[in-house]
This record gives sequence, C-alpha cells and structure tokens, in this order.
Amino acid sequence: MTHIRAYLTLLFTVTFVTSPLFTSPFSGFRADQLPIPQIDPPIQPAGYAFAIWGLIYGWLVVSAVYGLWKRRGARAWDRVRLPLLISLALGTPWLAVANASPIWATVLIFAMAVPAIWAVMVAPRTDRYWLRAPVSIYAGWLTAAAFVSLGSTAAGYGVLMGALGWAYVGIIAALGVAVFTQWRSRAPGYGLTVIWALFAIIMANGTAALGVSLLAGAGIAVMTILAITTTGRPIS
Repeated sequence: MTHIRAYLTLLFTVTFVTSPLFTSPFSGFRADQLPIPQIDPPIQPAGYAFAIWGLIYGWLVVSAVYGLWKRRGARAWDRVRLPLLISLALGTPWLAVANASPIWATVLIFAMAVPAIWAVMVAPRTDRYWLRAPVSIYAGWLTAAAFVSLGSTAAGYGVLMGALGWAYVGIIAALGVAVFTQWRSRAPGYGLTVIWALFAIIMANGTAALGVSLLAGAGIAVMTILAITTTGRPIS
C-alpha cells in the first residue's frame, strides 16, 4: 500500500483519541497505587489544565484527516508522521496502564514524549495550522505530563526526597527539555503549552508551596521570552 504512513497516522490517531472510552477515567494516581499516597502533589497542575486534551484530540484528528486527504504523499509530512504515529501507538494504552501501574505509566509517557518531541523538531513551517501546531501542543503537554508523572511516582515511592523536592526537580528538568525543544523547533505552540502547564501549577499551589509557584513563574518568564524570540527565526 502506498502512503502507508498517512493511513497509519490516522489509524493510531483514532485509537489514541478513542482510548478513554474503553478504560476508567484517570485524574492522577489513586492513593492506593503508591506506598506513600500522593493527593494533589505540588508538581501536579490544577485540574482545569487537563482540558487541553480536548484541543489536542480534536486538532490531531483534523490534522490526520487533512493529511490523508491533501498531503498523503508529502515527504515533509512523512518525516513528522513516523515519530508521531509511534507516540500515538504507545499512547493508546496509556490510560489503562496508568490505572494499573504508576511506574509503567511513567516509563510509557516518557516513551511517548520522546518521539512527540522528535516530531515537532522536524515539523515543517508550511501547513502551520494543519500539522505543526497540533503536533506542537501535543509534544508540549507530554513534556510537562511526563515530569509530573515522574515526580508523583518517585515521591510516592519515597525515592531520595518527598513530594516538594520532586516538584522542584520535575519542574527544573521539564524546563531543561522545554527550553532545548523550543530553541530547536521554533514552534510557538510548544512553548505556549508548557506555559499553560506551568501557570496551572501556580494555580494549584498558590502560596501554600510558594517556592514551587515562584519556580513555575520563573519558568513562564523563560518560556515566554524564548517563544517570542524564536518564533519566525530560521531553524539552524
């Protein structure tokens, strides 16, 4: 079959988007899933932030349908499709895994995030709203979500430090990845999505964990500057 990547991208987009219909809802690891229960850990964004999944799901579907219809054989799209469909295929069972095992859910979400970041790195500037934007927000949210999962799970198993310490480590590590990705990809949607997650961390913590909120605020400043200064610049 010709143009197999276009068909596979649509297939795995559909399986990924419809996967919540076939598993229990997930809003964070349950208290009984971790030796040290993590109830609203400081690294976790406020609940409203997860509404971004509606935008991600819808835009990825539109992108996959448009790509199959209008860009089936486009080489620039195929460079993005390969890592994207890998990420989507890995992401299809993620909710079921998360409801069963925090450790494997953390491993799996990092495995999803790596090819998603690869996809945004190679996304062309053409077809900005049909391809680059949806891939960018998907990769941006996975960047944040991967380190939220890591921080929650590590704190839940008492690895080295508690939930507050892992909030600092997770935010700093996520920012390291986000800064590199934003600088290399020049994709404003990626940076804006990371900012969305950081702002939701501030909203979740307020002054109760002031240091975490201040760190997230500093991250917003950095990502805002990068998003402004890198947009429109050639990719080196």
